Amino acid sequence: MKKLAELTEQEVLALAVSNEEEDSRIYLTFALRLRADYPATAQMFEEMAAEEQEHKNMLLDVYSRRFGPQMPYITRQDVRGFLKRSPMWLMKDLRIDKVRRQAELMELEAGQFYAKAAEQTRDVEVRKLLGDLALIEKGHQAKAVDIEAKNVPADIKHEEKETSRRILLLQIVQPGLSGLIDGSISTLAPIFAAAFATQSTHEAFLVGLAASVGGGISMGLTEAMSDDGEITGRGNPWIRGIACGGMTMIGGLGHTLPYLIHDFWTATSIAAFVAVLELLAISWIRWKYMDTPFPSAMVQIIFGGSLVLAAGILIGGM
Repeated sequence: MKKLAELTEQEVLALAVSNEEEDSRIYLTFALRLRADYPATAQMFEEMAAEEQEHKNMLLDVYSRRFGPQMPYITRQDVRGFLKRSPMWLMKDLRIDKVRRQAELMELEAGQFYAKAAEQTRDVEVRKLLGDLALIEKGHQAKAVDIEAKNVPADIKHEEKETSRRILLLQIVQPGLSGLIDGSISTLAPIFAAAFATQSTHEAFLVGLAASVGGGISMGLTEAMSDDGEITGRGNPWIRGIACGGMTMIGGLGHTLPYLIHDFWTATSIAAFVAVLELLAISWIRWKYMDTPFPSAMVQIIFGGSLVLAAGILIGGM
């Protein structure tokens, strides 16, 4: 990789053209992927892509007059100091607020690149163009605000916020909540059964650890393979699987870790207290995100959890 200071004026212009082409394609890809759920913001990114094309044409005009029709191939990946762009296929499930922040970072980086490139350029015409583009990119954030204000009024922003919330529910909250419920409730019986059967905190910890990790792997794979998200709109299956599997492990480990304490009754008391906190947290999440009345959520979750806990204690005491 080269440093920016090591590039010739020809390479700087070629890099600038490549950058503008790439940014334009990224904005158009954002527009394409947002159009179904966020049509107004998609229009904003289409206009930003058109501006990047105008910048590219300005650069090409100067390049052709200075260096002719042949252009060296050089990209951001060849120059040290640029932010690494995530592959577009990894950006597929970005939330709309993150897409906008990504665009802001792209404009900030472009402005800094043009300012530094202008400082090291000796040709008057090239220096002027790069300096102008630096000012344009620095003003692009205000331009983006103007474009957004024109295309994304308050009522549409509210609608987009609701759409973003629905996507978050489908892709993260629902699978995560499913995992947390499974990990918190289903592991109660084996952990407390092992604890009361053996009166050994070490044995109870091993059973809880195995149940939590095994349940997390099972739930994660089940969620990931159950739906690819293409038709239901539930997003990347592996993101959902990680959310579900991770929360399953967390739910089980919450009341497993107290059994690292050697005293049996102290460990059991803390584990039971943690289990109650987990059930309350699940009830709160269902109330907050799933529009379930909090008293109803508490009755459902705590009643079910209590039955599982009682079953574990009874079986362990046989």
